[in-house]
Amino acid sequence: MVMLDLYSGGSDEEFDRETNLDREWQRRRDQFHTIWKEASAQEGFNIGFKESFHSGYNWGLVRGVTSALVCLLNELKEMLIEIQEKRNKFQNLYESMHFLSTTDALKLFHDDILTEKAVEQSEQAEAGSNVTGLQNQSSDRSCLENHFGELESIILETPAIQVPLEVQK
Repeated sequence: MVMLDLYSGGSDEEFDRETNLDREWQRRRDQFHTIWKEASAQEGFNIGFKESFHSGYNWGLVRGVTSALVCLLNELKEMLIEIQEKRNKFQNLYESMHFLSTTDALKLFHDDILTEKAVEQSEQAEAGSNVTGLQNQSSDRSCLENHFGELESIILETPAIQVPLEVQK
């Protein structure tokens, strides 16, 4: 052991102390990285929640209202919605909404986000005709927004049906 001390330049106690310091440094480094990962994940969740809340709420509102109306007896529907054309609009909206699965709606939402980001990047990178084309493409309402807009328009034309369309904060 004495020979080892001459070549290593220290005693067993110093070696143990350095090893302990290395372990403590590694533990703190791992702890810091864990905290950083958790904070980053929480931040990502918060951003995603902000971006998706209104679309998800509106999609659920359209599905819920149209489902409720479809379940009513025809006599009740006629009392609430006097004009056949409006009843047909509700029925068509119901069918188009229930044609979309939750997974499909999430994909549409994801595509909308990607389109918005592409437009923002193009606006920052260029000015001119290419940007105008992307703006026209993104200014069309998404499929999910179209369904909500259609529900909103039908409800505003049908005073017997009262649905709070704005999110309470």
